[in-house]
Amino acid sequence: MADTKPQEAHRQFEDAYNSGKIEALLALYTPDAHLVTESGNIAIGYDAIRGELQGFFAIKGRMTVETISAVQAGNIALLRAQWHLTGTGPDGQSVALSGKTAEVVQRQPDGRWLYLIDNPHGSE
Repeated sequence: MADTKPQEAHRQFEDAYNSGKIEALLALYTPDAHLVTESGNIAIGYDAIRGELQGFFAIKGRMTVETISAVQAGNIALLRAQWHLTGTGPDGQSVALSGKTAEVVQRQPDGRWLYLIDNPHGSE
């Protein structure tokens, strides 16, 4: 796979979420990735991150992600984005969520960028 731009991680996240497959989303994280939870705790690694993301997947909806900035330093990049999620919650009620992120992605040997640190509430 050819090298891609780090901000493509946002498009891949959007596509993976919209596929409805949590494993597709988890594949975008490094094995030791850190995810900042809504409560401010840190989920580390696939199992902990899967547990946190299941709440997002309980919302049957569609996500859009728009890159605000991308700053690359070698194989590491700092990203910021704005995301929107609309759908239906487990109770059947409409749900509309949004936020601004702060993320660190790391380029892999195959050129893909994977999330090393993901803070979906990065500017809140």
